[in-house]
Amino acid sequence: MDDHELAEIANALYALPLEEFIAARTAAAKEAAGAAEGLPAAVRALPKPSVAAWAVNMLAAHQPDILAQLNELGGRMRAAQSSLDAAEMRELGRERRTLLASAVDAACSVAEQHGRRISGTVATAVEETLRAVTADEGAAAAVQSGRLLQVLSADGVDTVDLDGAVAVPGAVAAPQAAGRIPVKRKKPDTTADVPSAAKSDKPRLQAVRQAPRPASPSALEKAQDAERTASAAADEAARQAQERRDELAAAEADFARLTHEAQELRSRLKATEEALERTRKLRETAAAEAKQAARAADKAQRSAVLARERVLRLGNTRS
Repeated sequence: MDDHELAEIANALYALPLEEFIAARTAAAKEAAGAAEGLPAAVRALPKPSVAAWAVNMLAAHQPDILAQLNELGGRMRAAQSSLDAAEMRELGRERRTLLASAVDAACSVAEQHGRRISGTVATAVEETLRAVTADEGAAAAVQSGRLLQVLSADGVDTVDLDGAVAVPGAVAAPQAAGRIPVKRKKPDTTADVPSAAKSDKPRLQAVRQAPRPASPSALEKAQDAERTASAAADEAARQAQERRDELAAAEADFARLTHEAQELRSRLKATEEALERTRKLRETAAAEAKQAARAADKAQRSAVLARERVLRLGNTRS
């Protein structure tokens, strides 16, 4: 069976709304019944992706240029780390934060357009997976394939393990990028539907592991590299800490200003309510007095009419 034939079917399945995956997979396996031997079983064994992996697949299917930008940025970041360029690493770190925020927003938007609202927890997993794209070309290849099954996490410590992370790994092309930082796979989401037949087959994305390994550096060179990397990381951490302190100071200033404004508004509200109560009482008193005055005016009017009538009667009598 040709991996590319299976990949072509998988590409269509993993680009569908998540709720349609199972039914579409069953239908695709039936349609493949008369094709290459083993293809129907392979189609049936395609795992359902986790929600976060599906959201990333939606991004790969509908906005692949965003993943291309992340992959290109990752190449520049790995080059800067290889040359121990701390200033460039800081600048690229800022660029990555901006690009990741836009990419996560885009993934959530595309996912919602295809029937699934993304929670904050899933959005965090999407961000971790997209961050892995910038850290390792193997992760970039898995994500850009659009057949991701579970989320990835880049930590720069553990060796890469992409087994089971992408469907039909043999059909994944290696991206063009500089050296890589190790990436580990997070534990699969409990919502993923992974058939047991798929667990026994664990290919390793051979296409992204063909570059020859450089000669091992000496212990001193390793220590020097580690010291320079640690120094750059410390500088970056100090910069980020200062940014957080500045943000905290600004937030505290805003909090104090708004607290003061709230107190003033509460005082004004209390004074206004007191004035309103006084005005209400005055209105009630004025209404009562106006009613009483109206009755008095009516009585006086009637008295005046009676007086005029008496004057007329007396005048008539004398004549």
